Amino acid sequence: MRVYLDNAATTQIAPEVVDAMVEVLKDDFGNPSSTHFYGRQVKALIEISRRKVARHINCSPSEVVFTSGGTEADNMALFCAVNDLGVKRIITSSIEHHAVGHCVDALVSNNSILNQPVNVDSRGNIDLIHLESLLKEGIPTLVSLMHANNEIATLLSLKEVSVLCRKYNAFFHSDTVQTMGHYQFDLMDTDVDFVTCAAHKFHGPKGIGFLYINKKNKVESLIYGGSQERGLRGGTENVYGIVGLAKAMDLAYEDLQKHQKHIQSLKSFMIEELKKLFPTISFHGEIEPSKSLYTVLNVCFPKTKKGGMLLFTLDLKGVAVSGGSACSSGSNKGSHVLEGIGADLTRPNARFSFSRYTTKEEIVFTLEQLKSSFEQTL
Repeated sequence: MRVYLDNAATTQIAPEVVDAMVEVLKDDFGNPSSTHFYGRQVKALIEISRRKVARHINCSPSEVVFTSGGTEADNMALFCAVNDLGVKRIITSSIEHHAVGHCVDALVSNNSILNQPVNVDSRGNIDLIHLESLLKEGIPTLVSLMHANNEIATLLSLKEVSVLCRKYNAFFHSDTVQTMGHYQFDLMDTDVDFVTCAAHKFHGPKGIGFLYINKKNKVESLIYGGSQERGLRGGTENVYGIVGLAKAMDLAYEDLQKHQKHIQSLKSFMIEELKKLFPTISFHGEIEPSKSLYTVLNVCFPKTKKGGMLLFTLDLKGVAVSGGSACSSGSNKGSHVLEGIGADLTRPNARFSFSRYTTKEEIVFTLEQLKSSFEQTL
């Protein structure tokens, strides 16, 4: 038996999404910028998909810009805020995804932008009192804080941060890559400037995502070329990817409550069983359902002589998990998120992440492999 529990890194593509994309690949080959029949036919597919996305997050279709994924969308939001909106300072945190963190580093280096990190507690919660104290300084600011941490699952209240940002005339960007397709979004009700999406996080294709840009913000393109995406992103559109993204969103929101209930039940079951197996176990980030992304569980295991071999051992036993963000898997450095919350890095940790395709039988199998792995390494 092989079990895949690394859905925060990527999810398997839904069969219905594959079917929708294959149909486009076979039948709709025109360039959407062409004015003839073949081009118009493909352009229509893009705009139908854009309207679907906008409907799901309750915004105007004109506020949705298709990108190559979450990293490009995050970069576009931050660079445009600095280049086009007069931002002089970015407030972020030490536990943001590298798509934000490294982008901020580049902006600080290239543009003399001030970066002021907001405090986080040992579970990854943002200190809103500290955030407000920073905003009171009156510097033209972009606040960039992720909706849910991709490693430790701690959720942020978008509304609370949005209210603070508006109170002090700051812009607000949130990396919503881990939560788009997993929570309801109402961007007419939650006042943000930018949110991001990557389709492969909710059973869509890789290489496609979008950036929501609040229509009150006038920004310029970062990728120059043609006038695609209303002049905001040059380059021939990834048509079958866009169609796949829209189809994946349709499926995600078709029965969202059922998916949430199923996945949360697996996570809760795993938490309780792990406590029985390992009395000294602890968990990184929040685990209360109202405060935690239901698809992710980060576990801090007891110390063992071969704790560093845990992920490798599990893989040999047929269980695929990670020790943090897959985007950093080629690095020898430890998790910047765990370091940022002051976690005990001498203990082995693993991130288990679930999807609507995950079964209870797979969780039971995983628990069995964990038990045997620790019996071998003690």
